[in-house]
Amino acid sequence: MKKKILLFILIIVVAGTSLYFFKIYDYKNTEEIALKDTLTIEEDKNIIYGLNADDYIIEFDAIQPDMFLSTLFDKYNVSSKLFGILKKTKGIFDVRKIKRGQKYSVFFSKDTSKTVNYIIYEKNKTDYIVFDLNDTLNVYAGKKKVAVKVKETGGIISSNLWFAMEDAGVAPLLANDLSEIYAWSIDFFGLQRGDRFKIIYEEKSVNDTMIGYGKILAAYFEHYGDSIYAIPFNQDSIQNFYDSKGNSLKKAFLKAPLKFSRISSGFSYARKHPILKIVRPHLGVDYAAPSGTPVFALGDGTVIHAAYRGGAGNYIKIKHNSVYTTGYMHLKGYASGIHSGVRVKQGQLIGYVGSTGLSTGPHLDFRVWQNGKNINPLHVDAPPVEPIKDEFKEYFMKAKEVYMDWLDQIEYKVVIKDTVPEDIGV
Repeated sequence: MKKKILLFILIIVVAGTSLYFFKIYDYKNTEEIALKDTLTIEEDKNIIYGLNADDYIIEFDAIQPDMFLSTLFDKYNVSSKLFGILKKTKGIFDVRKIKRGQKYSVFFSKDTSKTVNYIIYEKNKTDYIVFDLNDTLNVYAGKKKVAVKVKETGGIISSNLWFAMEDAGVAPLLANDLSEIYAWSIDFFGLQRGDRFKIIYEEKSVNDTMIGYGKILAAYFEHYGDSIYAIPFNQDSIQNFYDSKGNSLKKAFLKAPLKFSRISSGFSYARKHPILKIVRPHLGVDYAAPSGTPVFALGDGTVIHAAYRGGAGNYIKIKHNSVYTTGYMHLKGYASGIHSGVRVKQGQLIGYVGSTGLSTGPHLDFRVWQNGKNINPLHVDAPPVEPIKDEFKEYFMKAKEVYMDWLDQIEYKVVIKDTVPEDIGV
């Protein structure tokens, strides 16, 4: 009840925020706030693909191997209408893209002739193509109504974020979205047992069948004792996530240049080289990852080197500003368009993990220079970008109050396991 009251107050008072439940036209004019549906009205149970099921005999099946539109029409003895239908598909559906395993339905008339009136092909879980075989042949696309529900959950990490997501009752793919929200604030290669999270997220369904997820709307992450809220807020028509102090979770640099890996070797002034067998400095961090794993630019900048360079193998070096430069070594190859002199954006794909140069296996040797001096990449503390402006602070405080109260009430789902894997990470 408390949650509902707070949400109602926020809808009436707060402008400038981008809560999922409403649309803001003018952050200073609360009279123009308009409610937005969070749940699409479910269509009549008797209506299927926009047709009244009571009027037809319906047969459901799936596309078999080596089945094309022509063989499908042959199967139901409507080949005489194929040419006319094909002329109607232009710009609507490429019949060559009919896929094995996709569902289709055939609508027959209920009279003694049992005439085929419609054949409907499902492109995916929501989109379908209607082949109208009545007197006036027609082809048109349709979309099932998707219900979007706002849900919540929380999890505690015992091995890695993927398993914790499963324990919390959601698909691990939401780990990708959560890691993107916190990419600038949390090193997901350094998660520890006991770290925990809470999320408010969208779940999509069709006819009460869950088909996937929408956005994570808000989140909380507790890492090494630090509590970091992710509060959504619309500032200057751009939505970002902010912490409880109004600082953007986006920062000048990402926490790491790749996803879902582990640190195999850290920053050291005296490490025994695995190939040369001599002790010498290793002024970077090695991320062990499968060959071909995408590598991303840590921040905006200009590529000043993108070529093979001795022991470093295929190597990219990016100058971000007058202070920071980053390096990416042993790459398998470079992303399209990456060459010396090109500008790149934070998070842009620049290359792929490999094992070129002096390397014992696939990994990324990542380096950071500050004012020309190597520093430990794990200790880079980039400042946040675009904190909440003064004119928005009052509205942000209202949004923060609601989201933090909501997140604080979410309970953690804990699954007791007999054994606990030792690896900690994403």
